Amino acid sequence: MTRWTRTLSALACAMACGLATLPAAHAGAPMVKTQAPGFYRMMLGDFEITVLSDGTVNLPMAQLLTNTTPEKVEQALARSFLRSPVETSVNAFLVNTGAKLVLIDTGAGVLFGPTLGKLQASIRAAGYQPEQVDEIYITHMHGDHVGGLMAGDKPAFPNAVVRADKRDAEFWLSQAQMDKAPEAARGAFKGAMATITPYQKAERFKPFDGDTELVPGVRAVANHGHTPGHTIYAVESKGEKLVLWGDLMHVAAVQFANPPVTIQFDSDPAAAAARRAKAYAEAAEQGYYIGAAHLSFPGIGRLRAEGSGYTFVPVNYRAVP
Repeated sequence: MTRWTRTLSALACAMACGLATLPAAHAGAPMVKTQAPGFYRMMLGDFEITVLSDGTVNLPMAQLLTNTTPEKVEQALARSFLRSPVETSVNAFLVNTGAKLVLIDTGAGVLFGPTLGKLQASIRAAGYQPEQVDEIYITHMHGDHVGGLMAGDKPAFPNAVVRADKRDAEFWLSQAQMDKAPEAARGAFKGAMATITPYQKAERFKPFDGDTELVPGVRAVANHGHTPGHTIYAVESKGEKLVLWGDLMHVAAVQFANPPVTIQFDSDPAAAAARRAKAYAEAAEQGYYIGAAHLSFPGIGRLRAEGSGYTFVPVNYRAVP
């Protein structure tokens, strides 16, 4: 037997012996059934943008969308391989300007059930701490945008100033408005009061009036319609632009192709539809990024006009921002 054949024989024997001592393969590992904490990061000029997932919630869009019919909604959803109820993302956006750390919307906290309320975990997974947030800008005071302001009975962002349009504050924080509302709608008022009031008492809630530059590079733009003070936020750095739409739209599979479709949550559906039409046209013409609270996570991309509607083109994934 040559040296090489003896070596091969020894290797074969070692392998056979080793394999004999390995544990038997399991028939099937248990399924984990969870996603990783959700964040997506990109650069916008000199600004770092981090999209944060608060989770998802199933919504019966065939019943909630208006200025259409349930049948048309289901047909539109089917073209995107969806059906009602639609698993709907709830996104928030963290903007690091280099001088300020700004959070736009805060998710639902405990207000919408166990599938949401993941914002704190997403922030930490993204490498930040809630204590680092300097300012919080609220698009509007529905529970899935303000609920995350609180962690139990304490402010979740102890060092942050909270800002929102004064029209939303005057409406949602008004006992008189709540008393006039139908019983089924009063929970929305209670949620806004419970989450904003602690910041008011600490003198860290500072409403603004319409179009306002809040910090260099981040501007509030009045977009009233979905709620009395609904606001979108334009973020700009080094010639790049991202406009964060809040609830300007809800269902990509329906409302990009058919912009006049509205939703039951709109306080003024006609105004909401007009604002959406204007925002769509501007985004498509100028080619800047848009982001929205209920676009499928991470909810950032661009629009392209097609016929009487639009196509949403999600941002291309980059492993290194």
